[in-house]
Amino acid sequence: MFAFKNARASRIAEFDVSVGLSVLTNFTSMQKLITLMAVALVAPSAFTQEMPATAPPLDELVAKNIEAKGGAQAVHALQSLRRTGSVLVNQGKVRFAYTQVQKRPLAVREEATLQGMTAVQAYDGKEGWQISPFRGRKEPERMSADDVKALMEDAEIDGPLVDWKEKGSTIEYLGREDVDGTDAYKIKVTRKNGDVDYVYLDPDHFLEIRVLTQRVQQGALVETETDLGDYEKVNGVFVPTSIDAGSKGAPDKQKIVIDKAEGNVPVDDATFKFPTTSAK
Repeated sequence: MFAFKNARASRIAEFDVSVGLSVLTNFTSMQKLITLMAVALVAPSAFTQEMPATAPPLDELVAKNIEAKGGAQAVHALQSLRRTGSVLVNQGKVRFAYTQVQKRPLAVREEATLQGMTAVQAYDGKEGWQISPFRGRKEPERMSADDVKALMEDAEIDGPLVDWKEKGSTIEYLGREDVDGTDAYKIKVTRKNGDVDYVYLDPDHFLEIRVLTQRVQQGALVETETDLGDYEKVNGVFVPTSIDAGSKGAPDKQKIVIDKAEGNVPVDDATFKFPTTSAK
């Protein structure tokens, strides 16, 4: 999202907002832009259960996470997802209109609009590109392999745990850790490109409430913390509608508030591809 996972980011290119506006750092995937913090998790009471004295086996934790989302069948049936709302930055003083569109197998497009200008980041499954008018760049530009990492994660509709084997990842249970007062289950996901996600699951609902991502960009370790909450059911699948993201420990994170989420909307593949003509 502007991952921005992302939930579901990572998520992010930077947008310098001139005329008194601060920099929209980490506009992704805009996971750099959104590193999430909303832990106000909302899920049906049907999922609620007492936390066991000992943690379930790792495979059971992953299975519970998938079931909490709506079950494997519903998760895999969700082929596209469009979310619209707002991105709040600079302690909520600046509000961008926000749209994210995801499509399987691995495509995403994210837009942030303010005062008639729209910043775009997109990934079509092979390459990523962006338009950065707040930095004076109104033409589409291809993104580097490092910069596109967060967008690739944002393209995942179902997060890092679903189908982790098929994605070439490895996982490890690391015990419990406090997340803003919640004794969450902590799972380490190492992706095949070497990036690491620490996924924190709510002990009652088994949905993600935080994802701490570590990746190497331009030779430096970058840590992005994303908090997810206010889950709503879309086509049988629970998706987060409150996403706070930013650098680990940052006092002012970017907040994404989703007003509308639509599943299995028709999306032309051209939406994600590098434009063949100049952006106007």
